[in-house]
Amino acid sequence: MSAEILTIGDELLRGEIVDSNKSFLSEKLLSIEVETRFHASVNDDPGDMRDAFLRAAERSPIVLVSGGLGPTRDDLTVEVLAATFGRELTQHEPSLRKIEAMFTRLGREMTPSNAKQALVPMGAEVLPNPVGTAPGCMLDVGRAVFFCMPGVPRELYRMMEEQVLPRVAVRLGGGRGVMRAALLRTFGVGESNLEDMLKDVGREPGVVLGFRTSFPDNFLRPVARAATLEEAEAKLARACAAIAEKLGPLVYTRGEETMEAVVGHMLAERGLTIATAESCTGGLIGARITAVPGSSRYYRGGVVAYANEAKRDLLGVPEALLREHGAVSGPVACAMAEGARSRLGADFALATTGISGPDGGTPEKPVGLVWIALASKDGVEAEQMVFPFDRERHRAITAQTALDWVRRALLGLPRVVPRYVRGKS
Repeated sequence: MSAEILTIGDELLRGEIVDSNKSFLSEKLLSIEVETRFHASVNDDPGDMRDAFLRAAERSPIVLVSGGLGPTRDDLTVEVLAATFGRELTQHEPSLRKIEAMFTRLGREMTPSNAKQALVPMGAEVLPNPVGTAPGCMLDVGRAVFFCMPGVPRELYRMMEEQVLPRVAVRLGGGRGVMRAALLRTFGVGESNLEDMLKDVGREPGVVLGFRTSFPDNFLRPVARAATLEEAEAKLARACAAIAEKLGPLVYTRGEETMEAVVGHMLAERGLTIATAESCTGGLIGARITAVPGSSRYYRGGVVAYANEAKRDLLGVPEALLREHGAVSGPVACAMAEGARSRLGADFALATTGISGPDGGTPEKPVGLVWIALASKDGVEAEQMVFPFDRERHRAITAQTALDWVRRALLGLPRVVPRYVRGKS
């Protein structure tokens, strides 16, 4: 069983927003063993929308449509879908009453344009929207079934989970064979290096290994197909075991956990704490750590010390070190980490100081140079790297490398420098 995902809106074609709905919907379909064969986007033009609907119906038994269910004149999805397949529009009274009640609660008057959100094609099944005004709908056109959902992510996510996935699962039936997949997150090597390291993995019949970059990580997606659940799970287990044997600790988790969540859980399990002292990353490491629920159990706090005076006054970095070595140096990074650990009373402390660019570099200290230091009860160690990226990615990979050092320290493994950097010393 395959599917097509169609997102609608001029703003998508103009590049005004990033279309993340496609990736979300594809991943959710894969979780119930449905592969997405086509992605398409179309603007708010009735002719273009009609062509997209007809093409999708011819080649895909399941079509997920996102966007165009709002109250404005360019929200035409339901209207055009109905016309394309010869259906009349009918008003769904329960949806209309829900929209009216929402406006009453807000103390606002409902306009006629909002009422049009309760229109659905004749014969369609209405999909409730618990967090928005516009309901979705499911329309069976014989060759295919269309699921229309809002484009607003928080509304789309709820409707996909609660309304669409169960209906797709029912339609799948049996006798199709079984597919199982896993997501493995890696950090430390580039995509081409991963491909080379895993060239002999995933060659078993019925097993496919996919690669996806999500900077600074690379994701692996082994997919196994078989006639039975037991066989598919056995194939997937063999593929994951082979990947783990080849990559070792380069795989930092299986599933959706971020690096900061992995590190946080490890700290919490061991009853350990961490602090941060950041210069070039500007608080990014602390922000990522505290994005994880329950991080107060292990995060003591952080200092964003951008200016030399802040490094001196808040972290106790000696003035002599700053004069002799400069702010972007190993000795200063070590002093920052030690200062954060002692002043905040943590078991570990991370420090970053560098030149994220695009200017500020010198021949001795080029743009992209960064020092990372990790302090613990066993002492403090620092290392310099040059990350050849723009400012945003430089900060992102610095934060990820620092967090990975903590993970490796907790596992008793040596820290590593990501392979896709230059200037390692």
